[in-house]
Amino acid sequence: MDQVTTGNRAGRREWLGLAVLALPLLLVSMDVSVLYFAVPFIGRALHPSSTQQLWILDMYGFVLAGLLITMGALGDRIGRRRLLLIGAVAFGGASVLAAYATGAAMLIGARALLGLGGATLMPSTLGLLRAMFRDDRQRARVLTAWTGAMTAGIGLGPVVSGILLEHFWWGSIFLVNLPAMALLLVLGPVLLPESRTPAERRTHGFDLLGSLLSLGAVLPVVYGVKELAGNGFEPLPAVGIVLGLAVGAVFVRRQLVHPGALLDMSLFRRRAFSAPLMVNLLAMVAMVGISVFTTQYLESVLGLSPLAGALWSLAPTVVVGGCAPLAAVLAARFHAASVIALGFLVAAAGFAAMTLAQVHSGVWVILIGAGLEAGGLVMVMSLITGMVLGAAPEERAGSAAAVLESATEFGGALGMALLGALGTAVYRSGVLGALPAGLAPAARTAAEQTMGGAQAVAAALPGGVGDEVLAAARQAFVQGLHAAAIGGAVLMVAAAALAVLLLRRGAAPTRLSVPAAAPRAPESAHRATVGG
Repeated sequence: MDQVTTGNRAGRREWLGLAVLALPLLLVSMDVSVLYFAVPFIGRALHPSSTQQLWILDMYGFVLAGLLITMGALGDRIGRRRLLLIGAVAFGGASVLAAYATGAAMLIGARALLGLGGATLMPSTLGLLRAMFRDDRQRARVLTAWTGAMTAGIGLGPVVSGILLEHFWWGSIFLVNLPAMALLLVLGPVLLPESRTPAERRTHGFDLLGSLLSLGAVLPVVYGVKELAGNGFEPLPAVGIVLGLAVGAVFVRRQLVHPGALLDMSLFRRRAFSAPLMVNLLAMVAMVGISVFTTQYLESVLGLSPLAGALWSLAPTVVVGGCAPLAAVLAARFHAASVIALGFLVAAAGFAAMTLAQVHSGVWVILIGAGLEAGGLVMVMSLITGMVLGAAPEERAGSAAAVLESATEFGGALGMALLGALGTAVYRSGVLGALPAGLAPAARTAAEQTMGGAQAVAAALPGGVGDEVLAAARQAFVQGLHAAAIGGAVLMVAAAALAVLLLRRGAAPTRLSVPAAAPRAPESAHRATVGG
């Protein structure tokens, strides 16, 4: 097992180490989407409000995105393997808390702790891989596997949760993390080398204030956007947005002047880096933002079991599988910006197709829409990743990848907040006047909050009245799905125009040379299924 590495080329031990590192990557990204099919179950068990339900879904992603840069800098100082193993313990403990949560607030807190643990795992893996694989060709293949593990996790989350929910209670979707974390703790010290920044280069202390400022910038803005979108204008959310933006400005200023800054701000001055990063964020907003609606549509509106819904959600990958290779072929002949714009327009067509889904539609309607949306965005993301990493100098490739992943996680969480809040607001408006008269105030409030709440109310009522509540909730949910899909379509058309404007003006080469190790479609496509 300890085959000696010849020259710069990695040996068997390093490749086995790569397999070990794929475990935390897969699970951390899977936890972004693992709740999609579990939302109705959690709604019936914990009775969260509509705002709490959104926080349960996206708290993990927000904390993860807010701490990635911080934890990357911390791993450089104390050792990336050490931080990885600490993160495995934290992630496992938070999984147990989430599985046995007794209320919505406890589950939200556990999801925040999961985000904290996840943030320690992700940058550590990349730093270790760069230390383990020094040969350029091998490193290219490894980075492809690293990206594939993360993107596959988001798509596998709903599938794993659907299978578990078919046989166990909703908390089992979190306990699945424990065996992988235990395996990492056992094999990590054996197969993974320690890696940290040399002491002579660590001339400044850790920027703890910068870390706090990064969180202080992200969370108030997200809270404000969610509340304003769901409930209309209110003073507190508006103040939250202003406060978050102000803290963000202070954070950026500190990173520009602080000698021990967490983030290399010089990368953002490069148009070839910042423009693709912005385009990637828009893609993730749309892709993840619509997923929670499509999965709930399969289960709560069409009445599919979690397992059936999970299996149907894999159907679009048949079409999506060829989209990344197609993007590579087109980018070799045409300007990369044009191919990316085409991908956004294909995604817009998919969102438009989703507006044809009705309460009694066949499952194929939503699958066609999801396949087009997914395929278009896979085309975009397969090219953007190479652009961002290629724009950074080799010695800053790790920092560039961390920034890209931060934007990816933040974009996904922001998509849940924006499109989720839009769809929820339309649902609440639609169900408000459609519920039967005579419902108890508590039951009416629960049915108006979420689709899961409406199902719980319907199950407790006599047959005819319960059916009426369920029919009203399903129709309102479809209206919410349509609103989110329209919002996604508009966003995709705007993103196509932005891609042409920004990427044609020096941010991308006229022809994009795609290496043999470019990300393959099956991994990227998992993210783009109906479930993820």
